[in-house]
Amino acid sequence: MTAPLLVRAARREPVERTPVWFMRQAGRSLPEYRAIRERHSFFEVAGTPELCAEVTLQPVRRHGVDAAVLFADIMSPVLGMGIGVQLVEGVGPRIEQPIASRADVERLRVTGPDEKILEAIRVVRAELGVEQALVGFCGGPFTVAGYLVEGKPSRDFARTKSLMYRDGDLWHALLEKLTEQFAQYVSAQARAGVDVVQLFDSWVGALSASDYEEFVEPYSARILTAVDVPTIHFGTGVTEELLRLLARAGGDVIGLDWRIPLDTGWSVIGEERGVQGNLDPALLLGPWERIEESVLDVLARAGGRPGHIFNLGHGVLPETDPDVLTRLARLVQAHRVEARV
Repeated sequence: MTAPLLVRAARREPVERTPVWFMRQAGRSLPEYRAIRERHSFFEVAGTPELCAEVTLQPVRRHGVDAAVLFADIMSPVLGMGIGVQLVEGVGPRIEQPIASRADVERLRVTGPDEKILEAIRVVRAELGVEQALVGFCGGPFTVAGYLVEGKPSRDFARTKSLMYRDGDLWHALLEKLTEQFAQYVSAQARAGVDVVQLFDSWVGALSASDYEEFVEPYSARILTAVDVPTIHFGTGVTEELLRLLARAGGDVIGLDWRIPLDTGWSVIGEERGVQGNLDPALLLGPWERIEESVLDVLARAGGRPGHIFNLGHGVLPETDPDVLTRLARLVQAHRVEARV
């Protein structure tokens, strides 16, 4: 049976057009999602297979994108580890007891994945067409560890870096626990039916290249090699040198944010990898003429090379008009680029 379009692109196989999906397409920008959230908390939705499947499928029905992305949070796999997490609207995760000592790390449990999440995957995969992919994901080890140490989102991750530099053994013990948990989590997702797994290290750009190499790269590599489906490795705010290290850590496809031109990023990581991206999500709040121009620029920079997956350079902003997303998906899907010889 033919693999979904996005899977074939991730494998750098010839495709008839560029696949398109959007990070955070399931959620805050959709009125049908907000209607569900009026009655249920985030974790109630994510932890109820029928509701999770419904929210995951909503943007596929509305926008006609080429992939669904599992409705979950990057903190979802740590809930079973003995960590209290609250999601605060407009702020992000808050940790009831931040990690500060060896005893805090030793209390963390490595557990099997939540069966309710796996059931939601099975429901969604059964509802999707054969050409539509299901993307599973996991938070990157630095980003999640940073939340656990800081206790909340941070701009500079000073407390996290202080722990890394002051007590490297404690940092590595924490990353070992998270890596074991996350590797099991993504592996179970793949067995349950996801077609692609994305490692979403959204705050990794806070690190220098040398710190990433010492404190993060080995753990990201282990998570990415835990599955036998194509993988996407994504971080934001990264320098070119850090981008090279992200690619070295692994990922069949490397996600780019909007800060680096797509063709420049592709030249940094090498054309033996696919590339995902990379329209600035804030552009979707502007006039259509500017959006269209920018979309066509991204596609032109991809130049018909095998391995491009169109996406935003980060998640959909909550104030985005859903009709703009639909129009954008149709623009990408209608576009034809003559492949390079």
